[in-house]
Amino acid sequence: MAASETDSDKSELDSSTRYRQLSIFWQAVTALLTALSVLLAVNQIFNLGFLVGHVLLDARYLYLLTGTMLAMVFIYFPAHGGAPRRHVPWYDALLGLAVLVVCGYFAWSAERIVSEAWEFTAPQVAVWMSFAGWLLVLEAGRRAGGLPVFVIVALCSTYPLYADQVPAFIAGLPMALPQVASFHMFSVESLLGIPMQAFGLLVFGFLVFGVLLSFTGAGPFFINLAFALLGTRRGGPAKVAIFSSGLMGSMSGGPVTNVLTTGPLSIPAMRRIGFSRSYAAGVEACASTGGVLMPPIMGATAFVMANFLGISYLEVALAAIVPSALYYFGLFMQIDAYAARRDLQGLPASELPSTVQVLRRGWYFLFVFAALIWMLVGLNREATAPFYAAALLLVINQFTPYRLTRRRCVELMARIGQMLAELAGILAAIGLIIGALQVTGMAGTFTNNLVRLAGDDLLALVLMGALTSFIFGIGMTVTAAYLFLAIVLAPSLIRFGIDPLAAHLFLMYWGMLSFITPPVALAAFAAGSVANCSPMRAGFQAMRLGTIIYFIPFFFVFNPALLLQGAPGEIAVVVSTAVIGVAFVAAALQGWLIGFGSLGHGPLGLVARLLLAVAGLLFTAPGGDVLGLGEGGLLLLSSGLLAAALLLSLPARKMQPGDRLRETHVPDRDPSPHDRAAG
Repeated sequence: MAASETDSDKSELDSSTRYRQLSIFWQAVTALLTALSVLLAVNQIFNLGFLVGHVLLDARYLYLLTGTMLAMVFIYFPAHGGAPRRHVPWYDALLGLAVLVVCGYFAWSAERIVSEAWEFTAPQVAVWMSFAGWLLVLEAGRRAGGLPVFVIVALCSTYPLYADQVPAFIAGLPMALPQVASFHMFSVESLLGIPMQAFGLLVFGFLVFGVLLSFTGAGPFFINLAFALLGTRRGGPAKVAIFSSGLMGSMSGGPVTNVLTTGPLSIPAMRRIGFSRSYAAGVEACASTGGVLMPPIMGATAFVMANFLGISYLEVALAAIVPSALYYFGLFMQIDAYAARRDLQGLPASELPSTVQVLRRGWYFLFVFAALIWMLVGLNREATAPFYAAALLLVINQFTPYRLTRRRCVELMARIGQMLAELAGILAAIGLIIGALQVTGMAGTFTNNLVRLAGDDLLALVLMGALTSFIFGIGMTVTAAYLFLAIVLAPSLIRFGIDPLAAHLFLMYWGMLSFITPPVALAAFAAGSVANCSPMRAGFQAMRLGTIIYFIPFFFVFNPALLLQGAPGEIAVVVSTAVIGVAFVAAALQGWLIGFGSLGHGPLGLVARLLLAVAGLLFTAPGGDVLGLGEGGLLLLSSGLLAAALLLSLPARKMQPGDRLRETHVPDRDPSPHDRAAG
């Protein structure tokens, strides 16, 4: 049952099928570009000045970094599904060269761009180059982020051309085409805006560190550690998925990638002890998606948020601790209740690695993590900490059985290049949206109109924000969706008096919920493909398992104590009641309350579960003007509902003949030969 390097390699290959399989020549080219980008980042972030004797202008550095990253996008990502995947066609090589030339020209002219304000008064040659750069960024965004990103960026980046022709609710100041192109390429609010600034100056090192972790055996280590700690427990493999996918998701920041990395190990193990295919897929999808919310790394989005708000990453990470812990606690309690109700035991201890054995082989991963957190929290070195941690990991790893060989080093460089290029392609394109909305003033207009439309009803504004966030999150990466929402929606929430950090986290949460919510549910669909079940069934199971995450953002928006903001006493009370409430909601969803047992069957059981769910939500909900009740009133009401639910459950638990059969687990379909082999 222990995960191996082979398992990790297979999952990496499974998750990278959208990339080209490059020849030796193109592998060398991308390795050179990756090495150059790392060299540029180290020079700029550490202020070394070893390239030109002094630190580069941020604009020059970002132009050079953008050029190398976008060139690799055209090398790694085919133009369409039917494009060659075994070699790089001439037109992609030409596009890669073109983006290097264009960004090289911008980098060469960096001082003039700043001193002569080219975003408004660029010379004619620069204007033509900006047109070329605009088109190249759009195409790179399409390849890296998909068609939804391309369509949204294309519409929004051209918005200044027709800003005065749209309804007044979303109107802005118009601009001529040459001015728009120049602003996009030369302004620090568009291509070189917050997304690329966060990428080049903060996120870069964490992405490199995350890839390095996976190539030095961190994935198998965390999965084996989870199996050693939880594998024998009731419903053990599902609890393993929560632990391992949460940690891996925090590093990768990509729900789908995380599913394809940990799912091939966790889903067959869940199937083996009796979990249905769709339920196992739902568990993996929820666990992998939640990794985006889990400190200490939280993928790339948290760093972009910190840069956007002008606060330290540590503040974002600390605020995210309680909501993410509540989410995973809700998952854990649901899995435990599901397993208890169906008597699903864990795996035999004889088939699992011992904790001592696992720690002996991978102790240094925990040591490196501790060092990283110490540098982030104790030394406050957000930009440089991941580089130190990566160097420490490389040194220690070379004295272990999993040390990097020459072949693995080549693969490592390729994977770093793929990860950096993909995110940079998306962020560069999203930057054009931000620039268009800023230069036309549309973001402010939309904010004012949205606040006016909501009137004095904060709940209505928050509900509109949640719906808008969910829609824009469909088909987009978490980071891309968040950036767009942070520009368009966050100001309206903040103007209404909501804490800025709470508002931004709210948008981030609702922007990523489409990964587990049908009809899109990309993470659930990916898990369904691994589990060999209906994608929609996996999606609905994920939505049910992740129910609490739909409510948590509302709770911390109305009471920032859940973000550890406020008096210690208030925080302790709010967090304690939230934990109790989440446990009750989980019990209601699965029909089993720990320490009480089954909540019964039939109409009475259904009513009891509904009352228990409402009681749990009221336990978690903040008191105040929104619900018209204080903390004491909410506690009294929820306690009454809890008592009613338990009283109704007592007669509903008297099982009639055949009830036990109905409660027994029924698989999605008969086991296939593959299932029997896996089990």
